[in-house]
Amino acid sequence: MTELEFKEKLNKLEHIINEHKNMQGPLMPVLNETQELFGYLPEDAQKLISEALNISMAEIYGVATFYSRFTLKPRGKHTIGVCLGTACYVKNAQGIIDKIKGEIKIGAGETTPDGLFTLEATRCIGCCGLAPVMTVGEDVYGKLVPEDVLDIIKKYQE
Repeated sequence: MTELEFKEKLNKLEHIINEHKNMQGPLMPVLNETQELFGYLPEDAQKLISEALNISMAEIYGVATFYSRFTLKPRGKHTIGVCLGTACYVKNAQGIIDKIKGEIKIGAGETTPDGLFTLEATRCIGCCGLAPVMTVGEDVYGKLVPEDVLDIIKKYQE
């Protein structure tokens, strides 16, 4: 994102804040819309929110790090999540993660340099009968073996 695009998004954020600032409990809706706008919660946006809503940066940080929906770092276009809950783990979820790491050359919690993928190791996503499970965005893939990973990733590289 260019500096001009970033400034335009900060201007949009000011409008978002103004829409919510007089309602009770404005922080969550403002953070949600900020996350949608930027794809993450940049520090400059947090400062703007802090000043406009008279909420400390510490409180914003606390909320942003408590809820898994929010991220403080830019994410890839596609988020790959691999469940490490008990059922998935015992059915070789680690092998799935290792195969993904080898293919896209990043570790869990990282984003590819081209901004295409972010890899996350997740907790149980409630699909234990499909273990091991990985998600790409809203798409769920179950009963995986490491050899399945390459074809799945290729679908999102196009």
